[in-house]
Amino acid sequence: MYDWVLGWAESPYGASALFLLAVAESSVFPIPPDVLLIALVLGAPGRWWKLGALCTAGSVVGGMGGFVIGKFLMESLGMRIIDLYHAQAYFEQVRAWYLQYDLWIVFVAAFTPIPYKVFTIASGAFDMNLLGFCAVSLVGRGMRFFLVAGLLRVAGPAMKRFIDRYFDLLAVAFVVLLVGGFALVKYLR
Repeated sequence: MYDWVLGWAESPYGASALFLLAVAESSVFPIPPDVLLIALVLGAPGRWWKLGALCTAGSVVGGMGGFVIGKFLMESLGMRIIDLYHAQAYFEQVRAWYLQYDLWIVFVAAFTPIPYKVFTIASGAFDMNLLGFCAVSLVGRGMRFFLVAGLLRVAGPAMKRFIDRYFDLLAVAFVVLLVGGFALVKYLR
C-alpha cells in the first residue's frame, strides 16, 4: 500500500491523489499523506506551498468527514473503523483526554503522528464544537504539512532522511515546548 501511494508521485495526478489521500487518511485510511507530500515536494520543490495547502485542505475536509461519522454514524460505521484499527482501548483513552483537554487534544493529534482519524471520529461522537474542531484541525494540520513541505523545500533529500528518522520525536518535542510555553505564560500571570 505504501508503494502504491508513492506511485502517485510519478503520475500527472499526484496533486489530486495527495488531496484525496489527505481526505481519506483523516477518517479511514491508514497511510499518512506525508508520504506522498514528501515525494511530490522533492519532485517539484517550487510547488511546496501549493502542495502543503492542498494536503492541509484535504486533511481538514477528511477530518470533517470523520466528525460526521462520529456524530451521526458512530454505531453503524464509527465503531467498525475503531475496531478495524484495534483502537477500542485507545478510543476510551481519547474520551478521557477530551474531558480534560477539549480542543487542545485535537490540536496535538492534528500535528503529531497520533492517529488523527480516531480523534476526528471521537470529536463528533463526543459532541465537540464543529467550528472549534475545524479551527484547531486547520492550524494543527497546516503546521504539520507546511513544516514538512517547507523543510523539504529548503534542505531537499537530506531533510527527507532526517524527517523519516526523527519526525515522531520532533513532533513530540514541539508539543512539549508548546505546552511548556503556555504553562510558563500562565505561571507568570
